Amino acid sequence: MKAFTLIETLVVIFVFAITMGALTGFITRGYRVQSYSFQQSQAIEEAKRGVEIMVKEIREARTAEDGSYVVYNAGNNEFCFFSDIDKDLAIEKVRYFLDGSDFKKGIIEPVVVEGIATYSTSTDDEAVSILSQYVRNGPSIFKYFDINGEELPSPARRRDTRVMRFFLLINVDPNRPPSDFELESDVEIRNL
Repeated sequence: MKAFTLIETLVVIFVFAITMGALTGFITRGYRVQSYSFQQSQAIEEAKRGVEIMVKEIREARTAEDGSYVVYNAGNNEFCFFSDIDKDLAIEKVRYFLDGSDFKKGIIEPVVVEGIATYSTSTDDEAVSILSQYVRNGPSIFKYFDINGEELPSPARRRDTRVMRFFLLINVDPNRPPSDFELESDVEIRNL
């Protein structure tokens, strides 16, 4: 019976180690790609759900409890309006805004004292929730249009807005494929 020499044994061990290292690297890379793909798809689904909720609430915007106009603020990265979003017959002040790479929603309930409703102007009094993470937008996410479909400049937005366009770019890691996912929707404010 013939045995392996020391050199043959070392060569077999070396080939086995290289094969196991390559296989381990391949499996590890596969898990990373899968994890990233899952994270990206979760971010996109989260953004879609947030936009669906936002569109519904904006369509139902109405005059505030204190008589304030339907649209409170119409900025490039912030839209604030009044709506009864929780169907409790009290009109809430709702603010959608971009905070870093998070798209958030803030809600302020009206405070009624002796039959007079008021809304806090402090963002500290808002109940804030994150609707979408990994937003990679540039200068603005909101655009505003009048009844004729003309885009409105900043000073005229609050009173003349009839349609609002919303645009988000979602990407967990902009340095890796796939490219940004674009999410866009137009919303007509019904009660204007």
